[in-house]
Amino acid sequence: MRTQKIELLAPAGDLEKLKTAVDYGADAVYFGGSVFSLRTQAGNFTHEEMKEGTAYAHSRGVRVYMTVNIFAHNEDIAELPAFLDSIADIEIDAFLVSDPGVITILKQKRPDAELHLSTQANTTNYMTARFWYDYGVRRIVAAREMSMEELREFRANLPEDMEIEVFVHGAMCMSYSGRCLMSNFMTGRDSNRGACAHPCRWKYALMEEKRPGEYFPVYEDEGGSYVFNSKDLCMIEHIPDIAEAGIASAKIEGRMKSVFYLATVLRVYREAINEYYRDPEHYYFREEWMSELTKASHRRFTTGFFYGKPDADAQNYESSSYIRNYDFVGKVLSYDQDSHIAVIEQRNNFRTEDEIEIFGPGSTGFFTQTVGEMRNIEGEVIEVAPHAQMTVSFRTKYPVAPGYLLRRRRKTDEDG
Repeated sequence: MRTQKIELLAPAGDLEKLKTAVDYGADAVYFGGSVFSLRTQAGNFTHEEMKEGTAYAHSRGVRVYMTVNIFAHNEDIAELPAFLDSIADIEIDAFLVSDPGVITILKQKRPDAELHLSTQANTTNYMTARFWYDYGVRRIVAAREMSMEELREFRANLPEDMEIEVFVHGAMCMSYSGRCLMSNFMTGRDSNRGACAHPCRWKYALMEEKRPGEYFPVYEDEGGSYVFNSKDLCMIEHIPDIAEAGIASAKIEGRMKSVFYLATVLRVYREAINEYYRDPEHYYFREEWMSELTKASHRRFTTGFFYGKPDADAQNYESSSYIRNYDFVGKVLSYDQDSHIAVIEQRNNFRTEDEIEIFGPGSTGFFTQTVGEMRNIEGEVIEVAPHAQMTVSFRTKYPVAPGYLLRRRRKTDEDG
């Protein structure tokens, strides 16, 4: 196996997110091109962005995995060889695949490529994993329906050089290993070819066959019920179990999530993993880690199938909306050590006198300050930064660096 330490694997929906993932502690990133990926609505990458992103990651010791994990139709198979030829100059460390036809073409075009089998292939037993091993696959992204006990048995019955990757954080699909037919049936958008419309998050009512047009609400309260709406996966409290099960890679879901989400989640898992390996015997879970995770948009958390089949508590029947307690308001572009002035790219409206939190990579620490005198790019004093991605500057209480992020807690009814 490549390493005994858990790899922290991060999504990268576009070039900025890739660089953020690298900066905030990912050991590896996964991304898609403009085609053949299961997240066609993510920003994805042009050829030049792939080259720039892989160079950025590799220069910092971070591996790069490319998703080619659709269930291919005939027209996809016809176009795949040309696509692989077009990226022949890009140093991809591994390809994430799910379709035997795609695997066959990949092995023809890039015979030395490392192959990782997507969770879409729903591998739930070691005999299936051994089958894929014989076809050159060296990592299995385990089906989300596997328990921790099953994963331990899985690991014990695999070749030493076959790795296991599991999702540890992010949105959960209510369909078996994400193999959803609802999106295709209801909207014509094929979830298995990267165009899921997420109908599992919609609100539903019941209609009896012989009473067409009479809708009976299915609800827990007046807001209705979201009967297919899973909570988000969160395994931050269980890092020792993941490590001791022999899992090689802990995967964060979310190629369509924001830079703020990525930075927030990654630095928590990075710190927790580092703390575990620093002293496994005395490792303990820190409550501040969960507090930090809840500052990124999320649904209520569940441990999914890791500790048995989810019961009714794993579904969120009240709302399909995310919980958003904080707004991402800015990103540091530069910092002057002498004047203590930071140049900020605005990401959400904020103004002087706002209380903000500023954080960067390296730990889950942050500091709080009030925005003081603020200037626009022309050097004029302003009170508010209302325009998307406008450049402003102000003094920070403590030193910062490019890539640090600014967040502001949302006001609640209790705040008045």
